[in-house]
Amino acid sequence: MDSHAQARRDLAAALRWAARLGLNEGTCNHFSLQVDEDRFLVNPWGPHWREMKASDLLLIDSKGTILEGDWPIEETALHIHTRIHIRHPHAAAVFHTHMPYATALCSVEGGRIEPCVQTALRFYNRVAYDEDYNGLADGPEEGDRMAARMEGKPVLFLANHGVIVTGPTVAEAFDELYYLERAAQAQVLAMSTGRPLKLVPGQIAERTARSMEQGRPPYAAVHFSALVRMLAREEPEFAG
Repeated sequence: MDSHAQARRDLAAALRWAARLGLNEGTCNHFSLQVDEDRFLVNPWGPHWREMKASDLLLIDSKGTILEGDWPIEETALHIHTRIHIRHPHAAAVFHTHMPYATALCSVEGGRIEPCVQTALRFYNRVAYDEDYNGLADGPEEGDRMAARMEGKPVLFLANHGVIVTGPTVAEAFDELYYLERAAQAQVLAMSTGRPLKLVPGQIAERTARSMEQGRPPYAAVHFSALVRMLAREEPEFAG
């Protein structure tokens, strides 16, 4: 399988699994992957993530020209994703969702991923926060603003909006997305008790985060490979 075909297959699998896990919102939200210089795959506006196939994905350039694909591109996807890819070339995969628990933390004053559960420690000092909701991303200026707020960090919390997660591969970005939502879920549930969060001390959090960072790529690859295997058995049409 050539690299572009593999990229399409991986991105379609990530979209289907995100829908299975309830990380999407309707036919909104978007995943993208840079495959060449000024060439990006992105999910089109139209198909639901649960029915996405590799052949449905659009190949676009940074101006939004559709080079391959039969569906339209959603405007905010163009403005958010192309600007982040341009400003952060290490972020080959860029995933934007309104997944419920992480978005809940984006919707409270001073919402942060706190070091209150082991899963959250992988994000220690790796999340940027955009505190200023500025309306829909209906122009490249808003995409540039979001990209600047990332400050070189792989995760961005958008106040009153949702999250952006990036990674060097689809597998790593998906793994980050999955565990970010699990960390947010645990925190929201803990906060709902009305008891104060029990925070891990900074020195221990830093040490644990470093260990997690070292092991993250192989664990992400194993995790995503398992997801693709299950999808290939249960919904093999995703690769078509």
